[in-house]
Amino acid sequence: MIETSKYHATQNDLVAEQAMVEASQKEPSKFAGLYDAYYEQIFRYIYQRVDDKEQAFDATQQVFIKALESIHKYEFRGVPFASWLYRIASSEVNNVYRAQKQRTVNIDSLGVYGMIEEMEETKIDHYHDKIVDIIGNELPEDELKLIEMRFFEKRSFKEIGLLLEITENNAKVKTYRILEKLKKIIK
Repeated sequence: MIETSKYHATQNDLVAEQAMVEASQKEPSKFAGLYDAYYEQIFRYIYQRVDDKEQAFDATQQVFIKALESIHKYEFRGVPFASWLYRIASSEVNNVYRAQKQRTVNIDSLGVYGMIEEMEETKIDHYHDKIVDIIGNELPEDELKLIEMRFFEKRSFKEIGLLLEITENNAKVKTYRILEKLKKIIK
């Protein structure tokens, strides 16, 4: 059901990316290459969560300012540089939520249908609206992140693990526990 992610990095990608990071650590003006490579996906990640273009632009700007200011602290750990950026972006999204005192969830029907299919439920149309309501109003932030990454961003468990700094298996177990929780709530 889950297709290959467009975010997956090959070994060659990691090597090239690490060279860009090392160049940026020596000469901050070289950070522009990393900015250009990741701006759009970080912006989309933030925009999907705050649902306000201006706030998304501002938060994305903050992500890259913080990344540039801290690039000297970055250590390559065998995972894409984007994982580090996503952690900074997640923190910025949380700052927006705190300022707004609310969170935004962008839910598409295909993602919801994918969840229902994954739960092996046959009453797809019956459960759709209930799941949308639960996702939007009842899931804690950590569970919502897993659901968003897996079903709405179509990320692999490996990528989710890298972004959340958990193992691939832990990402899978947590996701399926959330689906089981949803099953119990909707029944």
